[in-house]
Amino acid sequence: MSANRNSALDYAQKNRDRFLEELKTFVRIPSVSTDPQYQAQVEAAATWVADQLRSLGMNNVAIYPTARHPLVYGEYRCAAPQAATLLVYGHYDVQPPEPLELWQSPPFEPTLSGEYLVGRGVSDMKGQLLAGLKAIESILKADQLNVNLRFLVEGEEEIGSPSLEKFIAEHQDLLGADLALNLDSGILAPDFPTITIALRGLAYFELRVYGPAGDLHSGVFGGAVHNPAQVLCELIAGMHDAQGRVTLPGFYDRVRPLSEAERQSLARLPLDDAYFLKITGAPALFGEEGYTSAERIGARPTLEVNGLYSGYIGEGSKTVLPAYAMAKISCRLVPDQDPAEVHQQLFDYLKAHAPSTVRWEVIQHAAAPAAMIEPDRPEVIALSRAMEQVWGRKPAFKREGGSIPVVAQLKSILSMPTILTGFGLPDDNLHAPNERLHLPTWQRGIETLIHFFYNLTE
Repeated sequence: MSANRNSALDYAQKNRDRFLEELKTFVRIPSVSTDPQYQAQVEAAATWVADQLRSLGMNNVAIYPTARHPLVYGEYRCAAPQAATLLVYGHYDVQPPEPLELWQSPPFEPTLSGEYLVGRGVSDMKGQLLAGLKAIESILKADQLNVNLRFLVEGEEEIGSPSLEKFIAEHQDLLGADLALNLDSGILAPDFPTITIALRGLAYFELRVYGPAGDLHSGVFGGAVHNPAQVLCELIAGMHDAQGRVTLPGFYDRVRPLSEAERQSLARLPLDDAYFLKITGAPALFGEEGYTSAERIGARPTLEVNGLYSGYIGEGSKTVLPAYAMAKISCRLVPDQDPAEVHQQLFDYLKAHAPSTVRWEVIQHAAAPAAMIEPDRPEVIALSRAMEQVWGRKPAFKREGGSIPVVAQLKSILSMPTILTGFGLPDDNLHAPNERLHLPTWQRGIETLIHFFYNLTE
């Protein structure tokens, strides 16, 4: 390895305690994007990110307002002629911390617990974003980057990035790059480096079922008025068949069948049933018949109920026939499925199955198609080499069950592919109480990104 590369790695090692303290400072900012009461803290997090970019010597750092939460931009121009340009993506917003009573420590007071740092957003994705920034800092203290960088850090990823598509479309010259580097991913285990080559898409809905004009006494009116909560439960129950398949009409028409080679590749991942039972704590697994759990979460579409509400849900009893019932429903989509078509499929299902005794409506909150990147791209090879240099073993390629809207938006608007990396672990409790980050893996992640930038330009 070159002397400058070694110097960058040595700098990262010597400054890891300071890097950790800066991560703690970042996590203390409760940048919850879905709740308006956190608006000031969200803006404070954007300012913190912008200050980080300025401290690295990035140029043209700016905070761009949107209809909801601001985006942070910055750039680095290298001296090398004909150098490639990377768009580095991240997000500074986090999920709500509730339920608070299940946290073992305050969610916005990062706390060390053995090899882990615990706190909301520490893994998703403040730790991942900071790993990228600290890798760049380590290189710039010893050397120059031989690649141009542009940074796009948003504050709405956890609510579906509603402002991002418009911003990208209106700032194409500002954001143009050969490739996007998205740090919002992870690996399968501390000793199992992984590169994500596919993401599922998302179609997120709110289904509302209305009955009487107001809540009724269930003793006086029960049996004469159709209960919206009952109707909602029956509609949801009918959205899957006995084999675990989604019953929306046409739902599987565009789904690509898994090739035998793909199934063999997924079978090599350490994601057997015992793994899922251990990591989830579920009494048994469930899913579409004919597929393994690894295939279901990465290469098959799903429909899930994310929340339910109706009637009286407080302590004790109240005999009420509710006026309405509501469910939050999300569909994870695979390549070639169209969120707009899934919206129509849900509408068609409800039109066919909802009784005339109620009225209903569907509100779409978020939508993003699935995305893939070819594993033989030079940038993927550079990242694969970097992981092998740090971990001493070649990484596995996997399909991710989650969704990142910006990946599809960059592809559709800018024709820009995305390479996904990150160093979170499956048991980091993302979106749940006691979210955590494995610090030895995080430090390896910083070293991996240092190697990646050098490999990319060599």
